Amino acid sequence: MHSQSFPRPWTPYRVALLSVGLVLSTFLGDVGGGEFNAVLSIGDAAPRWESLEGVDGERHSWDDVAGADCVVVAFTCNSCPYAVDVEDRLIALAKQFPGDAVKVVAINVNLIDDDLLPAMKTRAQVKSFPFPYLHDPSQQIARDFGAIKTPEFFVLDSEGRVVYMGSLDDSPDGKSVGTRYVADAVAAVLAGDQVETRETVPIGCRIRYSRASGRGR
Repeated sequence: MHSQSFPRPWTPYRVALLSVGLVLSTFLGDVGGGEFNAVLSIGDAAPRWESLEGVDGERHSWDDVAGADCVVVAFTCNSCPYAVDVEDRLIALAKQFPGDAVKVVAINVNLIDDDLLPAMKTRAQVKSFPFPYLHDPSQQIARDFGAIKTPEFFVLDSEGRVVYMGSLDDSPDGKSVGTRYVADAVAAVLAGDQVETRETVPIGCRIRYSRASGRGR
């Protein structure tokens, strides 16, 4: 085993992360999807969203990003501390890859007051989000992606295929980032290289799926 496979000691967090991954792999592996996703596998065509309202008051669809070389879809929200902790790093990611080659889209599907559009607009203004922040009250787009956490990330190539899904990096609170999974995946796509780490366990708060939606999570 190469030494770079374990760049840092096995902290309690990393042990817990491995345990969660093994559990998810056991329960999700038999129903299709990826290693840690019950719906999508690496290489699948990503679901398309249509007419989702953004904090800018406009409606946004897949067509807005379809011409990009790489797309990052972030399922996030206002109410989860993990999602709040990742905001500055997501902003930095969007600024790291400026221009039209890479498009970052943040989507919130929670239905509590703190996660509805008025609160989203306030949060986006306070943080000066340099990317669209969209709300889907039907929660369908998150179900289609198989997203279960906030935050949870999907990197898509120029053909809209999933090349990475999971966590932004290996530090939920951002205090000891060793590997930047999403940024590395984006860089690989832009360089025409294969993404080295293609799936990780998403760490965060559970998406607040409505029972009325029939979501079995």
